[in-house]
Amino acid sequence: MSCNLVILPTEQGVGSSTIRLGIAHALEQHGYSTTNFHPFKDADISPAQLQNYFLEDRRQDLLEDIMKAFESYQAKADFVLIEGIYTQLNQTSELAWFTTYVDWFNSSLTRALMGYVILVTRPTSNQIEQLEEKINLVLNEISPEFVLGVIVTKLDAPIGDNGEIKYSLLDEVETSHLSITHDQIANLALFKNNKIKLLGTNKWSNDLSQPRIKDIMRALNIRELVEGMETNRRVRRITVCSRSTNNLIEDLQPGTLLITAVDRADVVVAATLAEAKGIKLAGLLLMANYNIPQETIWFCYGNSSNYLPIYANQDARRTTGIVMAIKDLELNQVPRDDNERLDLIKQNMSESIDISIIESKLNHQVTKKMSPAAFRYMLIKKAQSAYKRIVLPEGEEPRTLKAAIHCQEKRIADCVLLGNFEKIHQIAKDNLLTIPDDLKIIDPLDAAPAYVNQLVELRKAKGMTAEAALDILTHDINYLGTMMIYNGEVDGLVSGAENTTAATVRPALQVIKTKPGSSLVSSVFFMCLEDQVLVYGDCAINPDPNAEQLADIAIQSADTAAQFNIEPRVAMISYSTGTSGTGAEVEKVKAATELVRQKRPDIIIDGPLQYDAAMIKDVAEKKAPNSPVAGKATVCIFPDLNTGNTTYKAVQRSANVLSIGPLLQGLNKPVNDLSRGATVDDIIYTIAITAVQS
Repeated sequence: MSCNLVILPTEQGVGSSTIRLGIAHALEQHGYSTTNFHPFKDADISPAQLQNYFLEDRRQDLLEDIMKAFESYQAKADFVLIEGIYTQLNQTSELAWFTTYVDWFNSSLTRALMGYVILVTRPTSNQIEQLEEKINLVLNEISPEFVLGVIVTKLDAPIGDNGEIKYSLLDEVETSHLSITHDQIANLALFKNNKIKLLGTNKWSNDLSQPRIKDIMRALNIRELVEGMETNRRVRRITVCSRSTNNLIEDLQPGTLLITAVDRADVVVAATLAEAKGIKLAGLLLMANYNIPQETIWFCYGNSSNYLPIYANQDARRTTGIVMAIKDLELNQVPRDDNERLDLIKQNMSESIDISIIESKLNHQVTKKMSPAAFRYMLIKKAQSAYKRIVLPEGEEPRTLKAAIHCQEKRIADCVLLGNFEKIHQIAKDNLLTIPDDLKIIDPLDAAPAYVNQLVELRKAKGMTAEAALDILTHDINYLGTMMIYNGEVDGLVSGAENTTAATVRPALQVIKTKPGSSLVSSVFFMCLEDQVLVYGDCAINPDPNAEQLADIAIQSADTAAQFNIEPRVAMISYSTGTSGTGAEVEKVKAATELVRQKRPDIIIDGPLQYDAAMIKDVAEKKAPNSPVAGKATVCIFPDLNTGNTTYKAVQRSANVLSIGPLLQGLNKPVNDLSRGATVDDIIYTIAITAVQS
């Protein structure tokens, strides 16, 4: 399992790319493999497509699509370095509109990928309080458990009046430099009280921003005067030569790019002589709107040992235009083939980071919480892998039809619709839907007679007759679907978009019955909260279970959670935590908890726990400090149906979360109920769950 690191910059220009290089270099020096992942580029999501996700309110689909692309990267390396999105976007870019969603995206991405955040920032003034405030603003949007630490870059950088980096290759008035030190940062309260770790600081270095002469010329679309020159020289400064030769001497320094007119023979001579004396100028740029005289070329290159890089600008641009273009160059961008500069950056950055903190997190993911995006993606993938046949008795219901078409097209399940063939096709036409050729439709009137004798035999103790059986199978579509499961013709059933829970469950209890070892049928909901998926049980079936039944519900729910990659930490919910309260209901929860411990010592369970103690770390530390579950529960077992159903609906509606279920537990074959208010997505995911259960 790889360790996922989200490199999150607070703004442009903090050096997150170079920090990522440094982290990768340091980890690789310690023998670990690394790879990089960009959530948009590597998921092949264009700016236009990204905007559509939000216009169409498909944020979760966005996260799922990113996770789909990310999956292959996890298998590539020990550490995956993920590029977070700037918390402050350039307002002139095509992603300027995304500024509103950046905090949500970074936080959701981190949770979905179960990664650690490394926050990268820089001071923009000499006010240490401003830096602390900026860090805290970002941290407020991300749970502390997800934050590995902070790296502060570009200390001692040249800075302008608005906090921008003022480094330039051109001769300019000297700018002031930031005076904030490493010690000042390390002594900030958020680092001193261990609220967050300071992973390192990094000083500004001009050397790391020096491009090669050929990179500048490539960016300006200026050609070499003669092929085969030494073009890997670095540019430390650029100067325009318009003065006399006597005043030029001070400019003839190593790393200087001289810009001059082609007819300034004195400058050309001076530059060539400097090169001959061993002064490694960066190069010479000749400005001309006419052909360079051959004698100039001969003079510069008459000596074969002379490798002074010389370029010629022969388009309409004047010197001022070239200078302005150079001012606009992004010096932080490093070409992939500039290995010398890349190696320097890697070494410099890796030496400034406490890599031991990062290294310690390998195979210790942030949390065992299953994020909603991860859960949905995992669920669909598991269902596609299983590819089971699922019967949908409510085939004439438009939402069910849409869900079946989607599942068939995406190979989530091989769906079978029960209903009148012509009516279903008319519904499809009315809703502009195309029914796939391999989506099977069965008319109950045609299919029912084949199951009459079998149903009579199964229910003869209850006085079932052939006439009654035919009537039930013809008019109660859930019975027909259940008989198909019983005979192995399908692997599972999903119903309830139109019918009651009782109508869905009753045929299953009568025909399929409970599986060995199960004393009852219970239910759970998967509650897709903002940062994790919880399992709630029982919220749909058992009105008032006794201690033994409650223990069985807890065991069933823990096993269901594990089946869907949610590490079960079971909280037995009550109005009391520990020994703080008394009463029959509290004693029932206590007894049920002990029964689970006896029957299944492998299950992590605690109770009674109040809901806040089960879910909130700070409350847990006060109310149940020694609990293995409090503050980190993933499965909540409610003491009765009244409590469970009320809680699930309150959370669902108040927090506007997706709830999937109820998923029925304890049956020999999977039969799952829907809420009559179920959306198409609800039905799709319930079909997927049923396929996984099969």
